[in-house]
Amino acid sequence: MDDKKISEIVEAVKRNLEGAGNVSYIKENITLDAAKRLADKVEAEAKKIGVRAVIAIANSGANPVLVHATDDSFIASFAVAVSKAYTSVSLKMATADLKPLANPGGPLYGIQFTDPGKIAVFGGGDPLKKNGTIIGAIGVSGGTEEEDTYLSAFGAKVFGEEF
Repeated sequence: MDDKKISEIVEAVKRNLEGAGNVSYIKENITLDAAKRLADKVEAEAKKIGVRAVIAIANSGANPVLVHATDDSFIASFAVAVSKAYTSVSLKMATADLKPLANPGGPLYGIQFTDPGKIAVFGGGDPLKKNGTIIGAIGVSGGTEEEDTYLSAFGAKVFGEEF
């Protein structure tokens, strides 16, 4: 495709978006800069409590924006943190809140098998909201479930207050 054709397509898309009025089809997302600043704050808190954490931050489409591994963190924590962030965006909830729903007998029992390798059913993931809208999520792995849950909730709280 030549440059002229690409320019015509881009202009047509712009016109369509301008004509959409008050309807927004583009979701707001956490920025890389905000993700970096948030990861630094969560890392500092993790150090205070002695956790070698991996901190993953996903955008509103559940795609990783940043994965921040502290020194000497567990290799396995990388994938787990990413899964926790993915889960929180995908299901619009904290993974700690999902856990009882996904236990045997719960209404979402087996959900972790619906998207293999991506759904985490234990604490450590929280949505990140701006003006009540989820624009991303944080996933933390490296400590106990309680420590990960604390750190992701801490990250969500800091995000809500400072960003």
